[in-house]
Amino acid sequence: MQNSDQALPVKDRRPHALGDLKIIPDEIICSMLEHLTPRDVGRLACVSSVMYIFCNEEPLWMSLCLKKASGLLQYKGSWKKTALHLEDPPIEYDESCTRLLHFDGFYSPFLYRRYYRCHTVLDGFSFDSQLVKRKKIVTREEFDRECAEEPILLSGLADTWPARNTWTIDQLLTRYGDTAFRISQRSVRSISMKFKDYVAYMNVQHDEDPLYIFDYKFGENAQGLLEDYRVPDLFQEDLFNVLDGDMRPSYRWVIIGPQRSGASWHVDPALTSAWNTLLCGRKRWALYPPGRVPLGVTVHVNEDDGDVNIETPSSLEWWLDFYPLLADDDKPIECTQLPGETIVVPSGWWHCILNLETTIAVTQNFVDSKNFEFVCLDFAPGYRHKGVCRAGLLALEEESLEGGGKNTSAGDHDMSYPDLTRKEKRVRVNRCGEIQNHEEDTNGASKNYNSSKQDFSYDINFLAKFLDEDRDHYNFPWSSGNCTGKREMREWLYKLWVGKPEMRELIWKGACLALNAGKWLELLEEICNFHKLPTLTAEEKLPVGNGSNPVYLMADCVVKFFVEGGFESSIYGLGTELEFYSLLAKVNSPLKNYIPDVLASGILYVENGSYTIVPWDGKGVLDVIGKCNLTLLNCKQEEFPFGIWSKKQFEYRSAWMSVSKLSTSDGCNRIWPYIITKRCKGKMFAQLRDALSGEDVLNLASFLGEQLRNLHLLPCPPFNESSLSDKLKTEPPFNNGFVEDVVDTSSVPAEWEIFIRTLARKKKNLVNRLTAWGHPIPKALIDKVDEYIPDDFVKLLDIYQDENGLNKVCKPCSWIHSDIMDDNVYMEPCCASSRSNGNAADTGPMVNGSTNGYDEFGEAKSWHCSHIIDFSNLSIGDPIYDVIPIHLDIFRGDSSLFKQFLESYKLPLVRRMQQHGSGGGKFSRLSYHAMMLGIAFFRPRNTWDGALEWCLRERCYCILHDDNVLGTIFSTWKELRTAKSWEEVEMTVWGELNNYKGYA
Repeated sequence: MQNSDQALPVKDRRPHALGDLKIIPDEIICSMLEHLTPRDVGRLACVSSVMYIFCNEEPLWMSLCLKKASGLLQYKGSWKKTALHLEDPPIEYDESCTRLLHFDGFYSPFLYRRYYRCHTVLDGFSFDSQLVKRKKIVTREEFDRECAEEPILLSGLADTWPARNTWTIDQLLTRYGDTAFRISQRSVRSISMKFKDYVAYMNVQHDEDPLYIFDYKFGENAQGLLEDYRVPDLFQEDLFNVLDGDMRPSYRWVIIGPQRSGASWHVDPALTSAWNTLLCGRKRWALYPPGRVPLGVTVHVNEDDGDVNIETPSSLEWWLDFYPLLADDDKPIECTQLPGETIVVPSGWWHCILNLETTIAVTQNFVDSKNFEFVCLDFAPGYRHKGVCRAGLLALEEESLEGGGKNTSAGDHDMSYPDLTRKEKRVRVNRCGEIQNHEEDTNGASKNYNSSKQDFSYDINFLAKFLDEDRDHYNFPWSSGNCTGKREMREWLYKLWVGKPEMRELIWKGACLALNAGKWLELLEEICNFHKLPTLTAEEKLPVGNGSNPVYLMADCVVKFFVEGGFESSIYGLGTELEFYSLLAKVNSPLKNYIPDVLASGILYVENGSYTIVPWDGKGVLDVIGKCNLTLLNCKQEEFPFGIWSKKQFEYRSAWMSVSKLSTSDGCNRIWPYIITKRCKGKMFAQLRDALSGEDVLNLASFLGEQLRNLHLLPCPPFNESSLSDKLKTEPPFNNGFVEDVVDTSSVPAEWEIFIRTLARKKKNLVNRLTAWGHPIPKALIDKVDEYIPDDFVKLLDIYQDENGLNKVCKPCSWIHSDIMDDNVYMEPCCASSRSNGNAADTGPMVNGSTNGYDEFGEAKSWHCSHIIDFSNLSIGDPIYDVIPIHLDIFRGDSSLFKQFLESYKLPLVRRMQQHGSGGGKFSRLSYHAMMLGIAFFRPRNTWDGALEWCLRERCYCILHDDNVLGTIFSTWKELRTAKSWEEVEMTVWGELNNYKGYA
């Protein structure tokens, strides 16, 4: 045939195969496909030849698989096969019988580069800029003098470790083949793989960003690994080690990964420092000093809670696509880490790691005296200082800050979940898209990057200037990205303060950064002077960690400021607590013997630039309170205008207002209610849990049952309907703009109406709230929660009419403590011989007993309960609400302790169900009611007839409970993470309630 060597031009199939979608960049198309389900991707592959190509990309199926996967994962040879296997029911896919189709006339630079990255090898990718010092073992003094502020490679630290010889893939496979290790990948879900399955995956994978083992719990699952290495002497100072067990943030990881895997650009959490020892393979490191955002990286800082999110390409993509664009002066310092070497990364340094071959390493983050203040700074509320610490002064340049979303602040009745209205500042250093003209983009990128370099000093005094002057640790939102919770952070500082007196000057500086401790000490001194309390000792100048308000322990008393939720929330908290104490004294309840005495209470405020204190017993409305912008003041004529019924109205009005909005809504941020109570002797149960004998714990359960009975028998204050606010009287029962959700409360007795209104209000956006909290709540149960919640909460009351035609409710309405947990129960030591001769509660404390649980002869002491504290969360409602934290937090689900508790409690948790109205069915089961309370009042805290089936009502309140009750349940009963229904959960946790027959 003539001209056979002249092939016809191949026609571009993109316009015909994509139609109007042809104008969309391939990167965006691939991103859109990741939001489809595997089944929809399979259908879309049949639409056209080009869609077939897009829909059969392994990186797409890897993304789909990791979004679906949770728990134990087994790779099936390809990501498409693995993803289809995870479908419900699994989709069988035999790749050997399915030959991929090939099409000409299509070219995609984006897909080509991604394919190249998936299959490239890195044998010759090693590089060293000679800017990272390499040293043999150094002394601590030499390290502090020469190496503490910049990265360094140290050799010789691991020479004597057994891990130096035993941490190879083959030996670890022999020892831990069936052990599951956690996997690092870009997903919020927790994924793990058995080591033998991971090695099989590692040997066959061709991923651009392969999965790698990054397990912070390896010391629990493979304890032998801890014996194979020891923390080098240079890093023995770790100030987090004063925290025990789960309170300590994650700090050590074993890291195993193939070539092309590695950690993309990041700054270590909480601005900690880290050391990383490589036992096998080679790693390439790139590092920038603090404040130098790498090219291609975007730093998102949320304006509401200071949460930092870093958007970055994978390590391999950055080195192949972004690194070549940098001028020599803009390149990071680089090194290749070899086996046996330990690299040290100081606080705040950006770093990126790429495994050049299969590697095994161990790493630990630490807080020492050098970085302590930076860690405390990062825990401080606000966002500007967090942006500056990571992005330098670029974070302050308006032209570099892009609004990530508008602030759609909600009104009082807006039911939207707060996390859905987040505002962000975004600092970006020229994140390049697809590169069409290499020379042009190189010049542009280098110029842009040069413009971002600044004379930036990573100095604590300089960085502290960017703190919010009005920062309020107790009310500002806590960043979800923080490595520990609010209470845990305060507990950490308090333990350091008490346990390391030689470091108090440094600890105080950190506490002032994180807590604004100087402000609270100034207020405390004003109260001490006014009430003529003893001079403060050094140990008493820092608030304790537990609780949600500033609390100071003094020699004989406790001073507590009410600040959580802002002034309005605080004044109702103190007012209700004082009303409760007044009632307790009037009725002469035996409960008063187990509650600390109130020594004083009042209001501290700023007037004309100076502090003023006014004593207050909860009665009447002080002038300083009357001047505030409070909305519920129809109760001025009541004896306790800020008592329990006013507080319930406030709780209804503020349901699902954010904490930060509550704290600023009243405009009174310089007024502090406070109370002074007698200090309890002994220790909190939380401190003694592991040291108590079985008999002492049973006595504890009996004590709690008796005192909860005394609490629930107290008469409730009469409810005056005229005290309802005008707004509450006139608005519909559920005024959120959704007519279909309006609840008819016309038959509800007045004292229960606010309770039902509040439950209905908190029901909104429930799925979003549970989803936002995520692990360990199973996704399958979150999807079913709406069908489990009743459409009408009035049915929970089982209302009926008595012989006089009055509406009655088949459950008692009681005072509720709401927070009887292990840190609110105090115990005192007593003689063991006394205990054996009688009731432990009747024995006196050991006056001269030691504080560690042993007497002077070294014999273990007995402990008995002495006090229940913290009545600031008092409420009125269903008594089952108090049972939830006792069983889950104090008893930790122990059924024998729960039985003992119920035997002492003796009160009915529900009156005999009437067989009319809404009675019968699931609404007659007590555990169903408890489930509702747990769901509706659930909020993430960071770190709650005849033979009635009562356990269902119990579990319902758990889902509506204010604290993370669900998280506690699924952490305590890990087997329930695979539960198929809420009924399965409730029977496991609350089954014992089915056997309880309380009597009045």
